[in-house]
Amino acid sequence: MSDEDKTSAPSLAEPVVVKRRNWLPSLIWLIPIVAALVGIALVARILLDRGPEVVLTFKTAEGLEAGKTAVKYKDVQIGTVQTIRLAGDRSHVRVLVQLTKEAKSFTAEDTRFWVVRPRLDTSGISGLGTLLSGAYIGADAGSSKETAGEFTGLEVPPIVTRDASGRQYLLRARDVGSLDIGSPVYFRRIKVGQLAAYELDGDGRGVTLRVFVNAPYDKLVGVNTRFWHASGFDVELSASGVKLRTQSLATVLLGGIAFQAPDDAMGPAAQENAAFTLAADETAAMKAPDGPSQTLLLYFNQSLRGLSPGAVVDFRGVEIGEVKSIGVEFDRQENQFKMPVLIQVYPDRLRRGAGNEPDESRYAQTERLRFLVNKGLRAQLRTGNLLTGQVYVALDFFPKAPPVKININQNPIEMPTVPNSLDEIQAQIGEIASKLNKVPFEEISADLRKTLATLNKTLGSAEQLAGRLNNDVAPEMTAAMKDVRKTLNAADKTLADDSPLQQDMRQTLQEVTRAAGSLRILTDYLERHPESLIRGKPEDKKK
Repeated sequence: MSDEDKTSAPSLAEPVVVKRRNWLPSLIWLIPIVAALVGIALVARILLDRGPEVVLTFKTAEGLEAGKTAVKYKDVQIGTVQTIRLAGDRSHVRVLVQLTKEAKSFTAEDTRFWVVRPRLDTSGISGLGTLLSGAYIGADAGSSKETAGEFTGLEVPPIVTRDASGRQYLLRARDVGSLDIGSPVYFRRIKVGQLAAYELDGDGRGVTLRVFVNAPYDKLVGVNTRFWHASGFDVELSASGVKLRTQSLATVLLGGIAFQAPDDAMGPAAQENAAFTLAADETAAMKAPDGPSQTLLLYFNQSLRGLSPGAVVDFRGVEIGEVKSIGVEFDRQENQFKMPVLIQVYPDRLRRGAGNEPDESRYAQTERLRFLVNKGLRAQLRTGNLLTGQVYVALDFFPKAPPVKININQNPIEMPTVPNSLDEIQAQIGEIASKLNKVPFEEISADLRKTLATLNKTLGSAEQLAGRLNNDVAPEMTAAMKDVRKTLNAADKTLADDSPLQQDMRQTLQEVTRAAGSLRILTDYLERHPESLIRGKPEDKKK
């Protein structure tokens, strides 16, 4: 544009900028301000609701996931896993858990944590819900006043939690057998509890089991209650037949414990953590107390095959003890081996039913034993089972046994023994066999052959003689028999009732009878008048 054009165009006024005097900010700023306030409120709420942090150690992090895995108590979430790290020595994992404010009490020193996963054990199947929801960490609140920030997680869930209602009891046993954590506890075949834990004793001679009996069944445990293994089958073979006892199929496969009081006399209720003895079976648990025991030493001069520790020691069918040990010793004085057997007997078993008697002192027991030995008490090995060859020790009286003196000052006291009947029969059979071996059977057989040959010749000669007799003597014998028959016929005719000889003999006998009567009259007269032999009869003088 030229200068002329510029001068001819009208001039434009410059705009005047006037500042707004409204002090209120723009509404658009309200959005970030409100968002900031909400965020601050949420952070404050989170900080206020946030509880303590604890570290849990596990052998493995199977099923755990940082930021997702929950910590639950009675299915209520009380925390969340924050981080999972491997320990420096790679022996375990460290899990950082953020607890809620309400879960502050779970920092008690005796709180227990474990991972809930699907499990199959003796107590049953558990944790099936985690198949869909995933594993989580379970918790059991402690009661200690001391707090801790690090805990060692359990590898298996605890059988009994602290909020369970019931009581725990201690059982002493030689071994756990087929029992395991969670094995059931039965009363009259009803499940009333479970095995909570077990541990080996300090001296290694036994185990201590901890059982939990649920309420209200814990009132059934008294001071007289007996506990026993209810695992497997309890078979008893007696004169009454075969008896089979078991609690349930679960105990047969997995093991279990049963309890009951003898004659249902349980006595006062047992206190928490009371200790009991766990018997091997119901029979052993229910038997009466044995009282003090007495150890005896037996020496047998025979084989101990079939005898083992634990074998029965009985007195006429009554079990009074058991075999503790067997061995072998060499006697240098007699240059022979001896078989020592150590037995343990309970004298009170022979006095049951005799009333309450005071306990005897050891001196009284030894004196009684010496008296019984003097009466013929001896120990003998006997066969208990012909099929298995099991042998037991029998105590009985043998009046014909030679007298033996025992040393009551010896410990243990040596008791005399006698061999069993079977060994005596075997010894006698051995003696008979040795004597039979000395018999000269070969010489006797040679002589017997010669005798048989001679006898054979004699029989041949006798056969020839019989033939000759049959040919030569037989006709003469036939003629003689005919003559004898004629003689018998004549005698028969002579002795017949109507023969003259018989009539004459009758008359003769009558005359003899009359003569005997006259002689009897004369004898009687002479006894009355002996003077008539000189003077004659008085009647004759009167004439």
